[in-house]
Amino acid sequence: MKNNLTTTITSGKYKGKKLSLPSLSTTRSTKSIVKESVFNSLQGEIYGSVFIELFGGSGLMAATAVSNYAKKGYAIELDRAAFNSLRENFSRLNDDENETLVALHGDTFELTPKILAQNIEQKTILYADPPFDIRDGFSGIYEKLYKMLEKLEANIVVIEHISSHKPLQNIGKFTLYKSRKFGNTTLSYYTKCI
Repeated sequence: MKNNLTTTITSGKYKGKKLSLPSLSTTRSTKSIVKESVFNSLQGEIYGSVFIELFGGSGLMAATAVSNYAKKGYAIELDRAAFNSLRENFSRLNDDENETLVALHGDTFELTPKILAQNIEQKTILYADPPFDIRDGFSGIYEKLYKMLEKLEANIVVIEHISSHKPLQNIGKFTLYKSRKFGNTTLSYYTKCI
């Protein structure tokens, strides 16, 4: 049975465009209030950046970043059904001659360093929304994410996590500069130490 859940891009050049959501049994969609907070917080940073959405789901965050004039948006998704939905969403938004939204099927932990290596001279924003660690098979997901981030170069990292998780103050070259709580979800923002 085809899934008919959708979400809408609410700002920028794609405002009003609908994206299909993958099954909620395999992904957790970012709440509207959380998405709005991210893009309000990053308003001055998005323009001309490369935005990489880890654990991409529908690709809503990368699509919203490009809608608000990020130079390029990537979304990485491991689950095959969710990836198919993501790829369809991006193909509807990309124009024929310019692929500004890139859907990648695979492991976030393998693909993120490769994307960053291809965009080494660019301003980069990482948005990580891993499955909450209370889901079966995902205990330790935050530790695994931190271990990867310790080795990476980016300008800003935003982690969407379960509010009961206490984020690290420092991760490699990144320092926590603010957190915003929305019920069971918290956003933690990191910037590269100079």
